Amino acid sequence: MRTFLTAPHGCPHLIVRVETNEPGLYGLGCASDPQRTLAVRAVLDGYLGPMLVGRDPDDIEDIHRLLLNSGYWRGGSIESNALGGVDVALWDLKAKRLGAPLHSLFGGRVRQRADAYTHVDGSDATEIAEQVAAARERSFRHVRVQVAVPGADTYGAAGGGPADAAAARERRVPWDSAAYLRTVPKALARVRELVGDEVELLHDVHERLDPRQAREFLRRVEDTALYFVEDLLAPEDAGHFARLHAASPVPLAVGELFHDPKQFLALLDGPDIDFARLRVPTLGGLTPARKLAALCELRGVRLAPHGPADVSPVAQAATLAMTIGSHAFGVQEAATFHPAVLEVFPGTIVPVDGGLEPHDRPGHGVDFDEVAARRHPVPEPLEHDRWALLRATDGSVHRP
Repeated sequence: MRTFLTAPHGCPHLIVRVETNEPGLYGLGCASDPQRTLAVRAVLDGYLGPMLVGRDPDDIEDIHRLLLNSGYWRGGSIESNALGGVDVALWDLKAKRLGAPLHSLFGGRVRQRADAYTHVDGSDATEIAEQVAAARERSFRHVRVQVAVPGADTYGAAGGGPADAAAARERRVPWDSAAYLRTVPKALARVRELVGDEVELLHDVHERLDPRQAREFLRRVEDTALYFVEDLLAPEDAGHFARLHAASPVPLAVGELFHDPKQFLALLDGPDIDFARLRVPTLGGLTPARKLAALCELRGVRLAPHGPADVSPVAQAATLAMTIGSHAFGVQEAATFHPAVLEVFPGTIVPVDGGLEPHDRPGHGVDFDEVAARRHPVPEPLEHDRWALLRATDGSVHRP
């Protein structure tokens, strides 16, 4: 097993290559964790990689359990991302060995393409509505909408922060929950008026509200016909989802921060959410993610996999191989990658007509060009994402 670091999109991608004694037969996985990249790589290179040597790569379930147990104190995002990279590589390798596209190993297609959503943002409803219209012209039926809050740090929207690059980098502008609640619901309602009902609108709170504020936010957006509200609460507050879900008709999506499939179980029992935001690398790979997807189907919860640019094209393709064959599928996040990414990752799947379609070539269909990758070194630790520097208006550290 070998690991590679590259950043053609600016964010660090950690790629895992599992090789065999059959010439030319290898599998590729993604273990990307932008906040703890070097720690994940150390687990792969020092612990999981050596444990793979001499084993039969067909025994994915056995290897997954072996590596999961090897740390003794199991779990955590670092271990799970490392395990996810190996697991996806083994599935890619198995499909290549059989000469089949990866999705055929999971029961084949139940749809030809997977609906995808793109991102837009702006400083006011008119600007945002224009961007939604542009996304519609590119055939997207699902669009995530983020609204800038004047004078405040606003996730996913550049218009509310400082013009000074140094101030933005150091997160000197605080998060303001009261201003967010005053501004964003009104803007979302106005965007809906401007764009009409033929487009699905989504919004990401990014875990920044407490339970009381979350309840108030849902009340204010009830008439906006949102497809879902994403990450209304942080994982630490997940126990409040049952009450929020029972009190509001607004669909809830959660899970991109979960690193253990068991974190979903209580939310699926209700169910207390409408969409599961699976991040395949962070959950430990396709082996546990597929089991979770099957449970979502039985519980009537739909899949909305996490797929921003810090999830590499390898992980995007592996996730699509799973969702294209799941009856639980709802929508998949689609990153718009820089052109350099397409050079480093030949076969990168890009949205066409507002959707994603898997490759029919063996494996998940995405390759990795080591020579091109070396032209894009990763940033220093803490340079890519400076989440920990965000503070609230009273000066206290705030969730990202």
